Amino acid sequence: MKAIFIDRDGVINRDPGGWTKHDYVTDFKDFHFLPGVFEAIRLLCNHKIAVIIVSNQAGVSKGYFTKERLDEINERMLKELSRNGGRIEAAYYCHHRNEDNCDCRKPKTGMLERAARKYNIDFHETYFIGDGQVDVEAGARLGVKTVLVLSGKTSSDDARKWRIKPDYIFRDLLEAVKWLMEKERRRALRARVRQPRVKGPE
Repeated sequence: MKAIFIDRDGVINRDPGGWTKHDYVTDFKDFHFLPGVFEAIRLLCNHKIAVIIVSNQAGVSKGYFTKERLDEINERMLKELSRNGGRIEAAYYCHHRNEDNCDCRKPKTGMLERAARKYNIDFHETYFIGDGQVDVEAGARLGVKTVLVLSGKTSSDDARKWRIKPDYIFRDLLEAVKWLMEKERRRALRARVRQPRVKGPE
């Protein structure tokens, strides 16, 4: 399957850090879609690229909200995206804290590996779009191309200090997706040009 991994907070919705009670989206009233997200997800779906969300949500283990509340927020997000012509193939959430030492909390790759097995994803043809260092590190560990968007908690100056740097940096999800669609268009065009011409009968 041709797919793309996307972080949630700071990419799809406004990052909750610094303005919500616990720095988490604990209620859908605090879930605000970022500009251009509906168009970006719709573009990916129209090009038959499956969208898979991969997000750390340690607020569950910290007791700030329940798994049931997270599921409710996820369902309402999916409905809004669907209402605007988009579709999410799957959403993977890690509920653990760092000290839980799980295999799924980014920058570990457990969630991405599980998605890859289920959907038969080729890492060499996949991107991970996120707004933070853990997204870039997780993608790099897995061998996918990494895209940092500046619509969340990270600036381009922050990224320059990281040991593992993103392959690409864009303003937001829509800009990243438009670039990706143009890249796919050029690749398809080159493939058509390389196809041998079939000679007709002489």
